[in-house]
Amino acid sequence: MSLHSISLPDILRRNAEVFGERTAFLCQSRRVSHGDHLRRVERLAAGLSEAGVAAGDRVAVLAHNSLEFVDLYGAAAWLGAILLPVNWRLAAEEIAYILADGAPKLVIADAEYQPAIAGLASSLPSVAFYYGLGGALAPFRAFAELAGCAAAPPAPASGGDDGAVIIHTAAVDGHPRGALLSQANLIAAAGQMAGCWQLDERDVGLVALPLFHIAGLGLVQGVQRAGGASLILRKFDAEEAARLVAAERATVFAEFAPMLGALLDKAAEIGASLASLRAVSGLDTQETIARFEAACPSARFWSGYGQSEVSGFVTLSPWRERPGSAGRATNLNLVAVVDELDRPLPANEIGEIVVRGPLVFRGYWRRDGDNAVAWRNDWHHTGDLGRFDADGYLWYAGRSPAKELIKPGGENVYPAEVERTIREHASIADVAVIGVPDAQWGEAVKAVCVCRPGMSVTAAALIDFVGGRIARYKKPKHVVFVAALPHTANGQVDRAKVKEEHGRA
Repeated sequence: MSLHSISLPDILRRNAEVFGERTAFLCQSRRVSHGDHLRRVERLAAGLSEAGVAAGDRVAVLAHNSLEFVDLYGAAAWLGAILLPVNWRLAAEEIAYILADGAPKLVIADAEYQPAIAGLASSLPSVAFYYGLGGALAPFRAFAELAGCAAAPPAPASGGDDGAVIIHTAAVDGHPRGALLSQANLIAAAGQMAGCWQLDERDVGLVALPLFHIAGLGLVQGVQRAGGASLILRKFDAEEAARLVAAERATVFAEFAPMLGALLDKAAEIGASLASLRAVSGLDTQETIARFEAACPSARFWSGYGQSEVSGFVTLSPWRERPGSAGRATNLNLVAVVDELDRPLPANEIGEIVVRGPLVFRGYWRRDGDNAVAWRNDWHHTGDLGRFDADGYLWYAGRSPAKELIKPGGENVYPAEVERTIREHASIADVAVIGVPDAQWGEAVKAVCVCRPGMSVTAAALIDFVGGRIARYKKPKHVVFVAALPHTANGQVDRAKVKEEHGRA
């Protein structure tokens, strides 16, 4: 216990005392009250402790959204352990890298992912136990062994500054980096969301984004901090979402394109009312946002800027205040735009977005060199470019040359990782991967390729090749073949020239 801070378990116990019989979670027709949720977390914490999990240990989860997934966040925090959620869209090689990097003591997986994990067991010496959700195939044991533990839970760990979750971000250098967020980070971000949206126990969040993503986790934490209820979708389904919003009178929703458009379409088709929604945030087109606000006049779409490394949003404002902007800095952060010497720039000059405050993460897992670069001069350097206008609204201006991030549908894709995979194809001599505008996903991956002399491959075959080796959302949507790529004087691929020549879909 700490005199001057609270932990995630403290919030669960407070909710059980104050809102005990009110709904905390609804998932696949299972409804759990705040009191029930605390009891589930206590039993699971006892089970994890009996399995040998202690403060600082990692517990990996490869699963779709579920009540059990939410319980694991609480139970890991209870012990001071760190949850390691793994993106289920990743390929087996990528999953293996993340598990080896995080070195978990336990791995918990949905039935559909257990065969892939079992095939990696020999290369994961840190893993002592495997537990299965929705069934257990060897070497997995039933999750009920953990969740149904009859032992008394240990006293909650001290909390606050303890690591809570490692979220692996996209691969800047060809391999993903684990961003370690503390309980204090998550609590601060949840309080900030509750303040911005004026959340209370009457609010109901529609959680359709995956719980391995900071946006999905952040919405759960924000609503939970306020004592509200969360509707947990296993994964996004427009009809299920529309029916749940209408039936449970959902008030808040976080999304990435094209989810909001699909929700609007399906609600109109089946006659489901979305009128209860009052706050929606995410990434979407201005056309879809305007359509949403016209359909739901009492609602507001909130635009913001953030990343996993800052526990979610650090700028956030109603979209209609300044359409096209990423909002203003929230009240728990200092956000600046700086030049190459980290000097703040005046309004309307583009530079790197930097952040300081209690939402800044605890560092990249086992990457001290990267931390030294990211945290220089007492700022967290996001690697993104932007400018502030005279009224303090942030305007996103792309990625720094070192980052070169592509964001299809809210996911992060780094060209270096896709290029490395494409170069493994026997027919490819050189490649440059860029992002291009995409009407459905906001941005799409495009590969500009040079074949080896006398060799060739079709665009479709190359796309399938990439999709079989890394997550399918990272594979190129567009492939073009050229005789040669432009290069700078120092021999590097001239990305600016590639974008100039091939920057359309």
